[in-house]
Amino acid sequence: MTIENNQINLFDDADPTNIVKTGGEPFKNGNMNKLQLSDRPFHNWYRFVLSYPPHLVRRYIDDFGLKVGETLLDPFCGTGTTLVEGKLRRLRTVGIEANPIAHFAASVKTNWDINPDVLKGECENIAKRTNEILALQNINDLQDCSDHLDKLQLKTVPDDAEKLLLKNSISPLPLHKSLLLLQEIRKNKDRPFYNHALLALAKTLVYDISNLKFGPEVGVGKIKRDAPVVLSWLQEIRRMASDLKAVSAANYFESKVFLGDARRMNDLVEEASIDAVITSPPYPNEKDYTRTTRLESVILGFVKDRKELQSYKKTLIRSNTRGVYKSDDDDKVIEQFPDIMAIANEIENRRVAMNKTSGFERAYARVTKLYFGGMYKHLQQLSLLLKPGAQVAYVVGDQASYLRVMIRTGELLVQIAESLGYKHVRTDLFRTRLATATGEQLREEVVILKWGENDE
Repeated sequence: MTIENNQINLFDDADPTNIVKTGGEPFKNGNMNKLQLSDRPFHNWYRFVLSYPPHLVRRYIDDFGLKVGETLLDPFCGTGTTLVEGKLRRLRTVGIEANPIAHFAASVKTNWDINPDVLKGECENIAKRTNEILALQNINDLQDCSDHLDKLQLKTVPDDAEKLLLKNSISPLPLHKSLLLLQEIRKNKDRPFYNHALLALAKTLVYDISNLKFGPEVGVGKIKRDAPVVLSWLQEIRRMASDLKAVSAANYFESKVFLGDARRMNDLVEEASIDAVITSPPYPNEKDYTRTTRLESVILGFVKDRKELQSYKKTLIRSNTRGVYKSDDDDKVIEQFPDIMAIANEIENRRVAMNKTSGFERAYARVTKLYFGGMYKHLQQLSLLLKPGAQVAYVVGDQASYLRVMIRTGELLVQIAESLGYKHVRTDLFRTRLATATGEQLREEVVILKWGENDE
């Protein structure tokens, strides 16, 4: 581990392919973001492919010296990695998330007040009833029944919702079985275990039932004409019950998870109530994060049509051109930062020189300014919520998605934060990633800030 120019390099000096984790044991760079076997309880109930790992959260809980009962905020909480880790360490945890399915997942993953035996027993009954209905249709969940699809009247999602789905993301028969199972789950809407049953189906849809594959982007892989639905869901339920049983005898603080915009948090979180922040905002690139969760969002009814999708996209930090609107004005607050304006101008000049004229390409420079303007508004709002001396960790990454113009995200966010009164403590190198557009290794960093006058 080396320290140079106010930066900590987590790479092992003896072997630059290794990164040192807490306790000195190295992680390989390529495995740094993967979920370790010991971290699967709660975290693996449902998780973004691009989520940062629990061990990174633990590192900064330790680094910040957080004590039992102190309050940890994640204003871009995603599916709840920071919240789960904070809760396990007996911290009070608060999350804000604009994506409805991710907000739902974080809420469920931090709700441990469910009787695991009731969850398991009631869901076994749901599975039994669903299999009985399938049997009446001559469908066996454990056998490939796709050969007689022409004899079946299959359930599907409404037309407006289906238009939101990636083509062939799920095959007709697995979708039919999933909707029948969902129908039986919904009969328990007023039961305490209902949300857990629903989240188990969300995870099963993505990883066991669908045809989706995940690389740098979500896409369609091998087509499954049929897949076991009920059994796969029930296996997830049993894992949930096992995790809940392991913590049933302990006392943990309740987590609060809000559906909201990270640029407008003052109505959600009490002023000067937060001891620390560990989070990862979106990066300025062309990843439409709503596509990653589109299948489960649509099938489970979190997004019903394009109007609803657009409505919640408007609550997101503008990080890609598919989420930019004429009325957006976050870019106005960023004109005072010459480095950010210079990058936007370089992107636009390169676009003109290369004669790139699509609507998306014409928006590259604007979305860059909108992104940093949104982060300015976020950090400005956040300062009202922090206690004096509160410590803040932002996991961010360099990007070169816009015509190969390098965006040093961490460096630019430090400039914004310092203009608002934050102190830049240091920047840690978390890992490197290969940029497919340029072939360069991009830095993924943790920017450490402190708010206020308390330097103890």
